[in-house]
Amino acid sequence: MESNKKFAVIGGGSWATALAKMLCENQEKIAWYMRSTYALEHLKLQKHNPNYLSSVAFDTNKLQLTNDINEAIQFADVIIFAIPSAFLSVELEKMTASLEGKIIFSAIKGIVPETSLIVGEHFHEIFNIPYDNIGVITGPCHAEEVALERLSYLTIACSDKTKARYVAKNLASYYIKTKTSDDIVGTEYAAVLKNIYSIAAGIAHGLGYGDNFQAVLISNAIREMKKFIRKVHKMKRNINDSAYLGDLLVTGYSVFSRNRMFGNMIGKGYTVKSAQMEMSMVAEGYYACKSAYNLNLEYKAKTPIIDAVYQILYEGKNAKAVFSKLTEKLD
Repeated sequence: MESNKKFAVIGGGSWATALAKMLCENQEKIAWYMRSTYALEHLKLQKHNPNYLSSVAFDTNKLQLTNDINEAIQFADVIIFAIPSAFLSVELEKMTASLEGKIIFSAIKGIVPETSLIVGEHFHEIFNIPYDNIGVITGPCHAEEVALERLSYLTIACSDKTKARYVAKNLASYYIKTKTSDDIVGTEYAAVLKNIYSIAAGIAHGLGYGDNFQAVLISNAIREMKKFIRKVHKMKRNINDSAYLGDLLVTGYSVFSRNRMFGNMIGKGYTVKSAQMEMSMVAEGYYACKSAYNLNLEYKAKTPIIDAVYQILYEGKNAKAVFSKLTEKLD
């Protein structure tokens, strides 16, 4: 694979900002698309994103900033999407530039609601991108710790190992360790599911459950994740690897976890709408929960935690009553 491929980041949020920071460590210039004209102009003048990870200073000479998604796509060979899954289709509708021959990596931890597909499958089905040109970037890694240059780990998954290694190399630095995987479906589903389990952990905390219960909840969650992913895509994988268990742990326990924060608010009695309004960032697990629940109507994996979160978020059931029943199903 050629060593001079150019990168673009699609998205203006915290994870997109973290990815742009990582790429700027290794690339002379990257394209960066963000929808907000205000954020774009602020970044050009003040050298930081005003809305997310504002402590990160950028050398703007390394950035081709644009609010035209087509300009970013035409610039790059490798395009990293970091838009909340609920808004991906809206952004892709603006696209007239061809994706033919482009390498698409998803840093999105969600299911596309319009198609009920994980992002890689969505690009394959809707845009005819071959799976060899599709990859996934997953954790365990919080954008806030990237901003602080705390040691973090990424897993880069692609069925074409050469492409996985290339993207991994361009994201690596003294504070980012990278590893590769060929399990694009499993790692992407793990990234989706861990956000639902993080909401569950937040709900439990908001309801007053302690560390002992949290440990039981998370240990059950990783087993539930294993069953779900095995139903969807059976292959040999070690669910205890950092891309699965590690990502679940950091999302379930970290103070930076927006899904845990969202769940905590629900547990304390907020309505879904009021919790969403109070948060400035999207909790991907909210959208993922509905998609995973509906998908599991087909696969029929045993998923009491996902079912409990769904009942609270979408059926309006009382969180305390639902979790009281859930405690009897965990071991």
